[in-house]
Amino acid sequence: MEGWSCLVTGGGGFLGQRVVRLLVEEKDLQEIRVLDKVFRPEVREEFSKLQSKIKLTLLEGDILDEQCLKGACQGISAVIHTASVIDVRDAVPRETIMNVNVKGTQLLLEACVQASVPVFIHTSTIEVAGPNSYREIIQDGHEEEHHESVWSSPYPYSKKLAEKAVLGANGWALKNGGTLYTCALRPMYIYGEGSAFLSAYMHGALKNNGILTNHCRFSRVNPVYVGNVAWAHILALRALRDPKKVPNIQGQFYYISDDTPHQSYDDLNYTLSKEWGFCLDSRMSLPISLQYWLAFLLEIVSFLLSPIYKYNPCFNRHLVTLSNSVFTFSYKKAQRDLGYEPLYTWEEAKQKTKEWIGSLVKQYKETLKTKIH
Repeated sequence: MEGWSCLVTGGGGFLGQRVVRLLVEEKDLQEIRVLDKVFRPEVREEFSKLQSKIKLTLLEGDILDEQCLKGACQGISAVIHTASVIDVRDAVPRETIMNVNVKGTQLLLEACVQASVPVFIHTSTIEVAGPNSYREIIQDGHEEEHHESVWSSPYPYSKKLAEKAVLGANGWALKNGGTLYTCALRPMYIYGEGSAFLSAYMHGALKNNGILTNHCRFSRVNPVYVGNVAWAHILALRALRDPKKVPNIQGQFYYISDDTPHQSYDDLNYTLSKEWGFCLDSRMSLPISLQYWLAFLLEIVSFLLSPIYKYNPCFNRHLVTLSNSVFTFSYKKAQRDLGYEPLYTWEEAKQKTKEWIGSLVKQYKETLKTKIH
């Protein structure tokens, strides 16, 4: 097979970095282009180590810059699109989220057509499927069932529209006469080393004497390790580049989970951090129904104040629902079509994440000592 090349958008991010690390090992791959708005110094350093193995080009640019996308896609064989704005607290302006997640995806698809890029893999999210109500129970859901988010919150809404755009673009004619093949992956909540959510959560607990907040005790979910999500992207890429497999894969979406035990978000956080002295808050939490209606009142206050003041509530109805639902999905379709099996066991994923959390604790304590002295 002749040499080929791949563009990874959002490649400097939590998931994107892991995709790039695995891509380096792919057969006959000649160049990886990594597009992101900015690369942190530690990410640049990591990628510089990979450059001895392969031609790795870092491109700093905006997903909304058409000229940037045109140049990034030129001569590329496949695109893995992980770039997006993730926001469950409505802290980021709605326009920003819609622009990056929807318009950015549409512009990238158009750039692929102009540059005749035949393969497009989109990182979607479980949130395009819901949960829509904390009263609804979904266990071991699968792709043949119709699950679609009805939230107007910018993150799930924008990701739903972006996924529809990607799957709708499957079969588009490319400028060179070829055909665009697309698919989307819907990972569960992703955990692992480098997770911004986990990092913020642990830092909050450290400032609270090691007490972990207990707002998600009623949830039952199946989180997925970041290394396994990255591996699913590699397998999807191989499948869409394989003429024998592409008829079954094109235009499809896949739920991506692994063998992490089904549990609440609170239990996951505790399991990953208890070794370092963290403990769950033992105080009673409000009933979910009360949390939900309190969130509704806060949203009304935010709306009424909006002409004169930007008030962002600490939680909303979408977040209460997301944090307290029974919502688990099977990866059997990805297993069948993509040959997906988790690359990392639960024990391996747990150990790697624990060690990283330990480094956060150590760093925090050293920072405290510096401030004292």
